[in-house]
Amino acid sequence: MVKHVVCHRYRDKAEAEKISVMLGALVGVVPTLRSMETGVDFLDSPRSYHLVLSAVFDDREGLEAYQNHPAHVKVKEYIHAVLESSVCVDYEC
Repeated sequence: MVKHVVCHRYRDKAEAEKISVMLGALVGVVPTLRSMETGVDFLDSPRSYHLVLSAVFDDREGLEAYQNHPAHVKVKEYIHAVLESSVCVDYEC
C-alpha cells in the first residue's frame, strides 16, 4: 500500500473548502485511487497549512497513474493557480 499525503497553503484560505470538494470527487473516477481523506485547518496559526489530503493506492504504479489521470490533472491545474506553498510525503506501508 502507498500513502500520498499533501499539505497546501493557498493565497486565499477560502479556496480550501472548494478544493476539498474537488479532490473528494476524484474517488470513483480515478480507478487506482482506493480512498482519500481531506481536512481543512481550523486553527489558522501562522504555521498552519489550509488543507491536508491523504490518499491511498495499492502500489507506486497506482500513485503514478493517479498523478497522470486527466481528472486529477484538471484539479491539479486549478490548485497550482491558487497555491502559495505545499509539502508532500509519499510512503509505503
